[in-house]
Amino acid sequence: MATMMNPYLNFDGKAEEAFNFYKSIFGGEFLGPINKMKDAPGTEDLPEDEKNRVMHVSLPIGGGTILMASDICPSMGHKLTVGNNVYVSLHPDSREEADRLFNGLSDGGTIEMPLEDAFWGDYFGSFTDKFGIKWMINYNPNQRK
Repeated sequence: MATMMNPYLNFDGKAEEAFNFYKSIFGGEFLGPINKMKDAPGTEDLPEDEKNRVMHVSLPIGGGTILMASDICPSMGHKLTVGNNVYVSLHPDSREEADRLFNGLSDGGTIEMPLEDAFWGDYFGSFTDKFGIKWMINYNPNQRK
């Protein structure tokens, strides 16, 4: 059985920009360098505009979770479809941290549900960030005792 889950996001040429933004919110350092497509074997024939796309980036965001991503390569037949099938669900340790994460990550994005006390007892909100990634912030005060 897996002991951790690491969200893996795909972007269409925006992974490095997105992860620098996420790093500004979560803090910390990337695990290793931001690997580019041009650094991988067999990518010599990639179009110039795809060689600097991100092959892999990892950012620890707390609680043993690592947020990971890469860019797609259209020349390899990749197609990015942004949809509502994936959310990154964060469970902060305090209401204040929930506010900080929600306000920071939603900046420039679209709020789906404002961060507020929900009928089920948690402090919850959801949004799509300025890069098209869907997020949920869920603080349960009864689980953090």
